[in-house]
Amino acid sequence: MRTLLLALAASTALIGTANAATVFPLDRATILAGSPFDFKVEFDGQVKADDVKVTVNGADYKATLGSDVQFVENEKGKDDKVLGSAVLLRGVKINKAGSYTVDVSAGGETKSVTWNVYATPATPKAKNIIFLLGDGLSVAHRTAARIMAKGMTEGKANGRLAMDDLDHMAFIGTSSTNAINTDSANTMSAYMTGHKTAINALGVYADRTPPSLDDPKVENIAEALRRTTKKSIGVVVTSEIEDATPAAVVAHTRKRDDKADIVGMLYDVKPEVVLGGGSAYFLSKEVPGSKRKDDKDYIKLFQDAGYKLATDKSELEKAAGSDKILGLFHTGNMDYALDRMQLKKGTVDKFPNQPGLVEMAKIALDNLSKNPEGFFLMIEGSCIDKASHPLDMERAVFETIEFDQAVALAREFQAKNPDTLIVVTGDHTHGVSIVGTIDDTIGKEGREKFLVGANAGFPTYADANKDGYPDKIDPSRRLAMFVSNYPDHYETFNPKLDGPFEPAVKNEKGEYVANEKYKDVPGAIFVEGNLPKDESTGTHTVDDVVLQAAGPGADEFKGYMEESDVYKVLADTFALGVKQ
Repeated sequence: MRTLLLALAASTALIGTANAATVFPLDRATILAGSPFDFKVEFDGQVKADDVKVTVNGADYKATLGSDVQFVENEKGKDDKVLGSAVLLRGVKINKAGSYTVDVSAGGETKSVTWNVYATPATPKAKNIIFLLGDGLSVAHRTAARIMAKGMTEGKANGRLAMDDLDHMAFIGTSSTNAINTDSANTMSAYMTGHKTAINALGVYADRTPPSLDDPKVENIAEALRRTTKKSIGVVVTSEIEDATPAAVVAHTRKRDDKADIVGMLYDVKPEVVLGGGSAYFLSKEVPGSKRKDDKDYIKLFQDAGYKLATDKSELEKAAGSDKILGLFHTGNMDYALDRMQLKKGTVDKFPNQPGLVEMAKIALDNLSKNPEGFFLMIEGSCIDKASHPLDMERAVFETIEFDQAVALAREFQAKNPDTLIVVTGDHTHGVSIVGTIDDTIGKEGREKFLVGANAGFPTYADANKDGYPDKIDPSRRLAMFVSNYPDHYETFNPKLDGPFEPAVKNEKGEYVANEKYKDVPGAIFVEGNLPKDESTGTHTVDDVVLQAAGPGADEFKGYMEESDVYKVLADTFALGVKQ
């Protein structure tokens, strides 16, 4: 009998799923009062417009959502396959805070969702917000950065990171709407819009149609600031400026790789300061190195709009006094801090005068703080993630130290400008752990020089020049950091001094296999991967990230929060729910 009941329950669940429409925004969405969003209903079957019924809190939807409805009887997918019917309203606004239950029905399909529309205080709590995001920043990155940069004696750290002393803390959930897993697009999009979304999506709810630029939009923070304030906006990163995290500040697309389109969206918003890599997507197609497929020259367009262009550290210093700055210091992602500062590997020979994150952040703060109305500045330590994917832990920790020095700069600014909220967090984690030490002095190779427990002792990093970084990344005893998920690769138990690590390469079957380049390193061992063979590097993990904050509004960060909840704190702090 129990088996029969379970089978009936499963059958009922399947029937319910097949006859349920999809509604965007999704159930439990949090929506800023007065913030524009697109409303869409997707029916699995074909229905007639006259059969569609939509109510909001029991009343006809027109009073709340408006009447400018687009009805699509045959919404099509790939190869013109009919997916069903759809209803779409663009640019909906709900000005009154409260709980809104939306009921939809047509052709036997039903769906009910409830939205929480929230207001904000009438008066801002802070004049400025500095939002610092370490891409992929995990607890182990922080611990390793503290040990490498400050040292440890008899079990106690010899110094503290700047982020250690931010006085409010929360754990942040990072999962996407379509999986427990996550990426930088959906995570940062939730921070910057207050709406959770699907992996690879930015500023939209991911619908079922193939085009990536027509999905239901939600307002991002840059648009909200332009709509309700006269504040300046800055974006400072070490990745391509069109990469997922910076793109989330301004963009609307289902596909984070729409980088040429994202440049156009950046131009539409025109943040006063834009600093990072990714010039290849600004150049018209006839320019060597361009990754555009059209003849738009966005560098010229930005210059015509009053921006001072900087392409290296010297030009950035000269542009410091300009009202608007566009800094593009690499055609792709900027080089790792370890390579820029010490090893001179990667593409440093091609781009020898790249500024660091702290230098860029200082220029941005000097520029944006001229605005008496205040500013929003997003600073990303982009390459913590980009080094963690290929298991290149020394580079990842160097990036974390650089990111923390940017946090220190923000704290110095805040000390002089106490009407500034600082938020420091990650967008997702990596499966990184510090397990012990690796000791080159014991006359052994490979795994035999990997020490754990009482044998591990303490690493011997030194910082003689007091720049906050270890003078050598390969001292005789160093941290042993490993990752929980990986492709087939050779573990060498050594830092990659000859250039960034590439653990796996694609074979003739299209599968990723261990890179033979590292096979003959003394002591190297083959490690069979635990990821599918179509994965070339380690992947993001689902663990919560740590958020810390200080300044006006920081007390709202506490306990467990979703990334979409973080946007509500930012909106409260700037009073974005009311016209200023």
